[in-house]
Amino acid sequence: MKTTAHEVCQFIKENDVKFIRLGFCDLFGTQKNISIMADALPEAFEHGVSFDASAIRGFRSVAQSDLLLFPDPSTLSILPWRPGPGRVVRFYCDIRNPDGSPYEADSRSLLQHVAERCEAMGYVCKIGAECEFYLFKTDDNGDPSVNPLDQGGYFDISPLDQGENIRREICLCLEEMGLSPESSHHERGPGQNEIDFKYRDALTSADHLLTFKSVVKAIAARNGLFASFMPRPLPRAAGSGLHVNLSLAQNGRNIFTPAAEGHSAAAEHFIAGVLAHAPEMTLFLNPLSNSYERLGRFEAPRYVSWSHQNRSQLVRIPAATGERTRMELRSPDPSVNPYLAFALIIAAGLAGIEQQMKLPPAVDEDLFKADADITRSLTALPGTLCEAVTLAQHSRLAASVLGETLLARYIRFKKDECEAWRQAADQAAFERSRYFTVT
Repeated sequence: MKTTAHEVCQFIKENDVKFIRLGFCDLFGTQKNISIMADALPEAFEHGVSFDASAIRGFRSVAQSDLLLFPDPSTLSILPWRPGPGRVVRFYCDIRNPDGSPYEADSRSLLQHVAERCEAMGYVCKIGAECEFYLFKTDDNGDPSVNPLDQGGYFDISPLDQGENIRREICLCLEEMGLSPESSHHERGPGQNEIDFKYRDALTSADHLLTFKSVVKAIAARNGLFASFMPRPLPRAAGSGLHVNLSLAQNGRNIFTPAAEGHSAAAEHFIAGVLAHAPEMTLFLNPLSNSYERLGRFEAPRYVSWSHQNRSQLVRIPAATGERTRMELRSPDPSVNPYLAFALIIAAGLAGIEQQMKLPPAVDEDLFKADADITRSLTALPGTLCEAVTLAQHSRLAASVLGETLLARYIRFKKDECEAWRQAADQAAFERSRYFTVT
């Protein structure tokens, strides 16, 4: 992977690259891109590529519609499913105003700022994602159907698992693109799959999650299937989660090292911060009305709690050693804007360190079966999108990360979405129509 504009331009010339995709996402995590010819890349590095920001949801009005995309040379990636002659590469971009200043709604830039603050406090954050998705058959017109690819279950093999070859193709493609897939398997739901890839720094991990989703959808389509990252596309089956595994290193040492090996008090403060701010940042970790059909069911958490290994908790500490020791946040789902989600999670943890928040006692119970006298003492996550919006709009944490103006804009869109959901005669049909094919 090339890291400077000059090296990238040389690579483009030497490798029969004809088309350049400049990628980014809107405020809500939906991926967008524009293609330019290879000869236009040097100009893009120097002056950016203009686009109509009024056409991007959550960006700008028609009266001030111009924004510029500046490709980040470190994100160069060849698209393996678009081979030569005339190869295609993709960059992720920073978004700037016409005067060259950073655009305030560029969520990638917001995550960069939080990561820099983390490093200024003496920590380096690493994030690894476990992302689940469903594969559906398509109809005679090639449109997505509601019929899952198979009727397999957790860790099943062929012939129950019919997604084995698709996952293999996806993993090989991801490997070519530098994502380092580590494991893949059939998940609990019919047609549900999971692929995990190696942890990286926060910004790279967010970039990789966008890449992962685009690769899954592209490979599925090549095989006559449709991939959905909707949080709960089937009403009687497991939802799809995005488990966020996070660790912090200080002076090269993982502070999440098990207590028996002398972990840092900062690790407990960090987890305490994430727990304390979890309800108010749930809107950004579970941003769709359909997200709340998943929480509290099929190992998706419902309460603000933590424990070791226990998969009914919001935060669990997996059984791992050395550099792989980490905390796992289990509430997010794949519909997130990963830049906003990761920025808020890290900011919440850093607030815990700064305020030396005390980690509450572990809850070593199966909260899906626990008695009411246990669960009533715990704080519940929001039960609907509308509840999440109410908590987020008063969040000092969200305002500090997004800024007051951007937070108000995000809330406005989500209030409209919440009201549309409330008024829908058939809320399940509303969610399928609104989310199934675009998430």
